[in-house]
Amino acid sequence: MTYQIYRYPAELIDVIYLPDGERIVIRPVLPQDRELMAAFFHDLPADARCNRFMHPVSEPSSELLRELTQVDYANHVALVAEVFVDGRETVIGEARYVRMADLSSAEVAVSVAKLWQGKGLAKLMLAKLECRAAAAGVRRLFSETLATNEKVVSLARKAGFVTTEATGAQGVARLEKTLEARDYSVAAHFASLTSMTTSNSERRGEEPPSPVTPVGPSTQTVGL
Repeated sequence: MTYQIYRYPAELIDVIYLPDGERIVIRPVLPQDRELMAAFFHDLPADARCNRFMHPVSEPSSELLRELTQVDYANHVALVAEVFVDGRETVIGEARYVRMADLSSAEVAVSVAKLWQGKGLAKLMLAKLECRAAAAGVRRLFSETLATNEKVVSLARKAGFVTTEATGAQGVARLEKTLEARDYSVAAHFASLTSMTTSNSERRGEEPPSPVTPVGPSTQTVGL
């Protein structure tokens, strides 16, 4: 099966260093990432998967993995954060937004592996998505999550989202943020967010990863 891709956004590839010195690659998702994404969601605790998808999920279905990895980069933008240990690639976080029919609003989702939470990774990925969305003409980001999902609610509030109770859905919180129009490049804006991590990379003499060539042509959706 093939899918339509607008343009692989190589400018979103980045190498960052967390405050504890951990080196992480953030890059756009590719269809070849199905097994990596399956392993990521498999390793999430059951309650984290439930929070992510708003219902219990034991294992992501083949259809869900297709939607998560076949991304068009026009209406659906998805990033993964990964580390390399002994040459083995492991996804430790994912973030995405999907535009609604009006194209001016988008649903956003972020999830991070338990061992990597509390390190600022979700905040960085959300900021990168927000910048990309604003530059693409999105004026409102939103998400719905279980009201008991305190970590996501706290992250959203710190990032400037307004929290309300979702209409007609008891126990569900709706998170919304209005974005300002931006006419500068994503790369330039995110460079200002990660100037410290970039300088660390330069000092260590490391090069960012080479852009990956996408295979095949996307069109899908998902939420936070």
